Amino acid sequence: MNYNSVIGHTGTVLVEFYASWCPHCRRMMPIVEQVKELLGEQVPVHQFDIDKEEAAAKQADVQSIPTFIIYRNGLEFWRHTGEIDGQELLRMVDKCLEYPD
Repeated sequence: MNYNSVIGHTGTVLVEFYASWCPHCRRMMPIVEQVKELLGEQVPVHQFDIDKEEAAAKQADVQSIPTFIIYRNGLEFWRHTGEIDGQELLRMVDKCLEYPD
């Protein structure tokens, strides 16, 4: 999966940077899966393991994990680092979707 093609997507996309060894990331895994399911094909969700995708993490200036970024039409709309409630994550995606082009 190419990070540039993911963030260059027309429309809204949710990106998560994580690591398999990170306890906070592991706690977020079922929440992210549920968010993916709820968003369906409306908003793609892409996950990048910082150990396997170092260049993408560096390009996104990821300082801590988990980091969630919402992009809209290739531009960063919102960013959050750390654990987050699934409903809050969905609320931010909805807010992005409501934002006029």
